[in-house]
Amino acid sequence: MGTQPQTTKILVFSHRPEVREAIITAVGRRPAPDLDRVSYLEADTTAEVIYQIDNGAVDLAILDGEAQPTGGMGLSRQLKHEIDGCPPIVVAVRRRDDRWLATWSMADAVLVHPLDPLAAAETVAEVLRSTRLPAVPR
Repeated sequence: MGTQPQTTKILVFSHRPEVREAIITAVGRRPAPDLDRVSYLEADTTAEVIYQIDNGAVDLAILDGEAQPTGGMGLSRQLKHEIDGCPPIVVAVRRRDDRWLATWSMADAVLVHPLDPLAAAETVAEVLRSTRLPAVPR
């Protein structure tokens, strides 16, 4: 019996499907060669995000800072305060000037639209590396 490869679960939240798709495309299925492959869960409501994170279903969450009616920054702050063992959170913002809000939101990192695939993958990889052991070389 072979062992199943490890998969990192990333939750992507936005009320807009095209934003979720842009984030998933930019980060990719393997953000860095030393990390496990990624599978994605998509959420378009805050209730879905809270449910998935509260149940330990994800290793990292990427939240759209512009999501409606509740933005990812406020949701990030809420999750960090209310969920014991909250996974790392990355917030995607529209303007570089909004990066300071990540400090308030308690996010672990920030992505800025338009997403640069190299920067997005590296940002996610850095956050994953800081919170878990790298994959076993294959």
